[in-house]
Amino acid sequence: MGLSGRVALVAGATRGAGRGIAVELGAAGATVYCTGRSTRAQRSEYDRAETIEDTADLVTAAGGTGIAVPTDHLDHGAVAALVERIEGDHGRLDVLVNDIWGGELMVEWDTPVWEHDLANGLRTLRLAIDTHLVTAHHALRLLSRTPGGLVVEVTDGTAEYNAENYRLNVYYDLAKAAPIRLARSWAHELREHGGTAVAVSPGWLRSEMMLELFGVTEETWREACAREPHFAISETPRFVGRGIAALAADGDRHRWNGRSTSSGELAREYGVDDLDGSRPDAWRYIVEVQDAGKPADVTGYR
Repeated sequence: MGLSGRVALVAGATRGAGRGIAVELGAAGATVYCTGRSTRAQRSEYDRAETIEDTADLVTAAGGTGIAVPTDHLDHGAVAALVERIEGDHGRLDVLVNDIWGGELMVEWDTPVWEHDLANGLRTLRLAIDTHLVTAHHALRLLSRTPGGLVVEVTDGTAEYNAENYRLNVYYDLAKAAPIRLARSWAHELREHGGTAVAVSPGWLRSEMMLELFGVTEETWREACAREPHFAISETPRFVGRGIAALAADGDRHRWNGRSTSSGELAREYGVDDLDGSRPDAWRYIVEVQDAGKPADVTGYR
């Protein structure tokens, strides 16, 4: 319970990495505010079953205190009210996880900019970048008051990988490069306040949507390897959550300030494993095996 007494906000906690991170922060003892647009009363345009209330219940079941607050992070007033509530309830914010995304249904893979739907592309950037800026504007004012605060910008790909590889189309490329730069910005702005900011990328995530895409469940996920052999390196959303919870509990976490890292690197540093006891290092595998055109073989990578 290394985070007992700490207060966290996971912005974008409805499903996927956000849910996994929220649950693991709760397992470490934190009070976790779980935000998103999908609630038991109303679904977002995703029209999926996962809700922030479900995430909050999982946080509490894991040992923390989960609090669901419906929030559209493009709504300045709603985000301001969220932070005011946290301040009123606790007078502090120790951890902010910016995991807001929302672009899966609008991104057209491997499509040049002149063919990609412009409105969808610009909406993707608003959901992936503007939301993070709005949230930081309001939340960092509170977080910066207490030395030792941590901001995590969740993205897809490390700084090194994204610098060398074009990510699917211009909108996705920008959406996933921006959080890395934002983490560097927050690192600069929080340094004199004793805060730390880090960009973190999960590996190939076995999110609810990914499992559904392959027609498997978490229990049967290996069956998807017949269709996509490299899926063997995949990880649960809880894996990146365990790494981030360990980072948040690290009294020397400021050494990470401004860095870009991955679930695999955090796992090596802090000795955490995925739910099945393995320790997948997806980004090293992607570079050395998948992108290199080698047959799928996770030996030495998990």
